[in-house]
Amino acid sequence: MRISAKADYAVRASAELAAATDGRPVPAEALARAQDVPHRFLEAILSDLRREGIVASRRGANGGYVLARPADRVTVADVVRAVEGPLVFVRDARPSDLEYTGSAASLLHVWVALRVNVRAVLESVTLADLASGTVPDVVRDLTADDGAWVNP
Repeated sequence: MRISAKADYAVRASAELAAATDGRPVPAEALARAQDVPHRFLEAILSDLRREGIVASRRGANGGYVLARPADRVTVADVVRAVEGPLVFVRDARPSDLEYTGSAASLLHVWVALRVNVRAVLESVTLADLASGTVPDVVRDLTADDGAWVNP
């Protein structure tokens, strides 16, 4: 699985909004600066997030972006889906829409299991978790093994 720059930037900007506890809108420029992401690219991402109901925009001199719902009700999965669509694709199709035959027939179970596990992690972490610097125990447990940090 590959997390695109678009998805990474979307989650990071959303976490910044979750951390903005004063309730005032945060300008896109400030979000881009805070996370060191390209401003123009972030504007397009914020438009996607607005369209999907993750963020809301406020116009005017004190305008910017706010989360459209409480941070503890927005998961990382919600944000990724808003900018990328389904979490796991195989050749631009959802695993459940595929069919394999012969010796590769059981591969479908592998792809579906991958999707289930990706969902389990991304749907368990909220923007409030990220803003507070924590992740649920289930995620922390997965990263506790030294092998989790090594790419084979």
